[in-house]
Amino acid sequence: MASYNSNHRPDPEVLVQENNSSVRTLTLNRPQRMNVLSLEMLSRLSELLLAYDHDTKVKLVMLKGNGKAFSTGGDIAVMAHHLRNGDWRSVVKESEVLFKLIFLIETYSKPQLSVLNGIAMGRATGIYLASRFRIVPENATFCMPETAMGGFPDTGASYFLPRLPGFFGEYLALTGARLDGPEMLACGLATHFVPATKLALLEEALVCKVALTKDGTSITDLEISISAIINEYLVVQPALKRGSALHKMDVIENCFSRRSVEEILSALEKEATYLEDDAWISSTIQSLKKASPTSLKLCLRSIREGRSQGLSECLVREHTMGYHIARGKISRDFIEGCARLLWDKNKISKWEPSKLELVTDQMIDRYFSKMDDNEEAEVFKLPATARSSNFHAIAKL
Repeated sequence: MASYNSNHRPDPEVLVQENNSSVRTLTLNRPQRMNVLSLEMLSRLSELLLAYDHDTKVKLVMLKGNGKAFSTGGDIAVMAHHLRNGDWRSVVKESEVLFKLIFLIETYSKPQLSVLNGIAMGRATGIYLASRFRIVPENATFCMPETAMGGFPDTGASYFLPRLPGFFGEYLALTGARLDGPEMLACGLATHFVPATKLALLEEALVCKVALTKDGTSITDLEISISAIINEYLVVQPALKRGSALHKMDVIENCFSRRSVEEILSALEKEATYLEDDAWISSTIQSLKKASPTSLKLCLRSIREGRSQGLSECLVREHTMGYHIARGKISRDFIEGCARLLWDKNKISKWEPSKLELVTDQMIDRYFSKMDDNEEAEVFKLPATARSSNFHAIAKL
């Protein structure tokens, strides 16, 4: 029988289910706030994962969300409060904890599985994408809306997204487009599709069958066994909805492969003249025009650099970029975006600079420069690991 360890707190932000000696299930537990990520939650997850990494009895760690969301990402209310009071250090510190957690998950020495039953947005997507096994049902929703609020997709997005087919990653990052479960599976964001009605049965089967694997089984053999268990609950490849962006891959390839955001937008507007009354292309163009011009250029460069970098390089670079975002010395778009989202959702953001052509390459270069306050913000470093990056590796099993 499963037991729960609440760490003696009345409402723990991470529920720990000790199914047996072999499997641990961690549940993000802020359902009233759609499981937004707090510093306490991130620290607790890191603490638990590190403990299980050294526990020879634990063979599988599962992660999911309580309620209607896996997680809607960072706590905008807390970040907005810090930034309004000039406390950028707290924002940077939380990013460091989150980035180290993502690196820990992605290079974890044991099988780790995440279930996206509901919505995953923004910073929560990095935790999900770092997982070895990434399960989605039909009601999953995935999006990275950072450019619409003056930020950029971080938490390893510049590593994960360029490894999707073609230039689909650029499309997702720049537009903040939403994907459902079948779309996530089709483009490689998810490794397995399991109907929502079978998720509880799958979890029960994993708990029972993983416990039966012999002690000393290699990680590779254990992952093969876990993949076989999951496959028992799969259905026929789910069909993509009629309006899916994946039906527009030719347009995405043509437009989002361009060198600059201006060229991408121009190519889309040219396509629109051939595809009159096309809701998808109209929505895509509008998403780009409403986003922060600085964020769009920052995002595109980040994704392009990530095509030739490893996860650790991407996280360290994204940390530097986030530091400059939080300081607000180059642009205050993120601070403006947080305030609008929190206090006046109907307000039209006043981006500065307001047009793409006013955002120079020299401005963007500054986001990639070294932190100019080293006595106050330490250089961000990630621990060494023996396990290589595993994104997409599960497809080989």
